[in-house]
Amino acid sequence: MKATGTANGKIILMGEHSVVYGEPAVAIPFPATSIETTIKKITGPVTLDCFFYHGPFSQAPERLLNVTTVIMKTLEKLQQPLENFSITIKSTIPAERGMGSSAAVAAATIRALFNYFKKELTTACLMELTDISEKIAHGNPSGLDTAMTSSQSPLFFIKGQPIIPFSLNVSAYLVVADTGVTGQTKEAINSIALLSQRSPEKTTVGIHTLGKLTRQAKLAIEQNRPADLGVYMNEAHHLLDFLGVSNKELNQLVAAALATDALGAKLTGGGRGGCMIALADNKTSADRISAALLKAGAVNTWIHKMGED
Repeated sequence: MKATGTANGKIILMGEHSVVYGEPAVAIPFPATSIETTIKKITGPVTLDCFFYHGPFSQAPERLLNVTTVIMKTLEKLQQPLENFSITIKSTIPAERGMGSSAAVAAATIRALFNYFKKELTTACLMELTDISEKIAHGNPSGLDTAMTSSQSPLFFIKGQPIIPFSLNVSAYLVVADTGVTGQTKEAINSIALLSQRSPEKTTVGIHTLGKLTRQAKLAIEQNRPADLGVYMNEAHHLLDFLGVSNKELNQLVAAALATDALGAKLTGGGRGGCMIALADNKTSADRISAALLKAGAVNTWIHKMGED
């Protein structure tokens, strides 16, 4: 007996950090990276095999508490014992890079367990169980990553309000590049808080402008205006850099993308490391940008077709 479950990564296109202050964010599913969890029948104690650990489930390290907890909670929901199967988690989503790795691991594993025990999994149940993992991993998650695990559409998100799916209608390619540096979300948040104390008016204007750019970006995506979307991305990166969210590696990759005729480029996710994104108007341009980013220091790149050519 064997069963699998999968989940995609996600990219925050616009709205990093300003979303904390009540402004909107736009996220898109990113199938160029994914998680696959496989459950196989064995005899005896459950084993866990993933990037961080290989061995008995009962001895999994503390850093995997979100994964082990969601497995146990899922088995409770299924009314099944923790025995006689192995769990293998394979990932192409880099961890701690703002691409939704923890939520995707949880979602793929929940799906695999429900498939293994031949039980129907509702979206509501998937989100409820994934949220358990996210609260352990992130403390007070926005809910965006959890929502993305069950969405095939872009999401428009304002904290505390219903999440709104919309059409990915823009004819463009998204290039994602990994700096190789772990994102430092807490440090980035602290930077904004400190700047807010020193320059409250400028900080407030910057955050509100990020919200305005996010709304404009949503319209550009719906109305197939990739050049305008690129402009909004560039403006957002300048503001995030001003707020102290960027760093040398991210700025270097953004500059390399723009020098290779990207329509726009910016950091994505928590900042101070992690990943950046660049917008290209066709596949040939996306390939050139990808090569330029690798030459400029990116440790990996991915290309995603956002809409029709």
